[in-house]
Amino acid sequence: MREQPIGVFDSGLGGLTVLQALTDLLPDEDLIYLGDTARYPYGERSLPELETIALAVAGHLVDGGVKLLVVACNSATAAALPALRAAFDVPVVGVIEPGVRAAASASRTGRAVVIATRATVASGIYETTAERLEAGVQLRSVACPGFVELVEAGRTSGPAVTAEVRERLAPLLTARIDTLVLGCTHFPLLARPISEVVGREVTLVSSADETAFEVRDLLDRVGWLREPGARPAARRFLTTGDPVTFARLGGRFLGTPLGAVEPVTIPGLGETPRGARAGGRARGTRTSRAAS
Repeated sequence: MREQPIGVFDSGLGGLTVLQALTDLLPDEDLIYLGDTARYPYGERSLPELETIALAVAGHLVDGGVKLLVVACNSATAAALPALRAAFDVPVVGVIEPGVRAAASASRTGRAVVIATRATVASGIYETTAERLEAGVQLRSVACPGFVELVEAGRTSGPAVTAEVRERLAPLLTARIDTLVLGCTHFPLLARPISEVVGREVTLVSSADETAFEVRDLLDRVGWLREPGARPAARRFLTTGDPVTFARLGGRFLGTPLGAVEPVTIPGLGETPRGARAGGRARGTRTSRAAS
């Protein structure tokens, strides 16, 4: 298992923020990133539909031999994390618990707002997770439809983008919060206009770094970290959409060329995904529940 790659998926480009954090913290690990751009934005879909999609996309990565799955999408984490952990014999890490811990660490007053997609807000997952973790921070969630579409179109700065962000965040400007949780992995790519709107006194929190730390600690705990310097790490990029567009925008966001992006088709959406057994377990080496 040690030499197998880490699989990361999101509805499109947003999860690249998590991929970059993993690359920085775990430079020796092989990474496979799958952007399901054929079905973005996830946040406008129902939670049951998202669970079906997430199981199918995860099944594709499990079939490819990953040793761990990172659900680099708040909406998919909210909809499907328990189902994914039950279905596959690899550890699965989501982005919501790390985001709550990061918010609790950053907030000075305990008052924070999560901006997220409609699906994430409808799930109530940030509020219930903060209560379960006894994080000591009061969270409320606000939906920001349209932000994902801005990122996927490559529009992340400029006066028109700032104006759209200002309109959506206007209700927060008198809320006396000190922390704003970017509850969608696309939203850090809009960090500049968001910060311009809410002001410097509000700390922006992303779950990307905390998620990478969780992945590192989990792999270390089960003995699956690759040996440093054994060989150069590899990164593969897959998309269900247009690979040329994905490569162009992804390279711009990461600041480095992605190389060839592989087009893939995810079969069986709406059915049991490949890699999952009828009894809820997928093939592979099952780790202990403590590890997942």
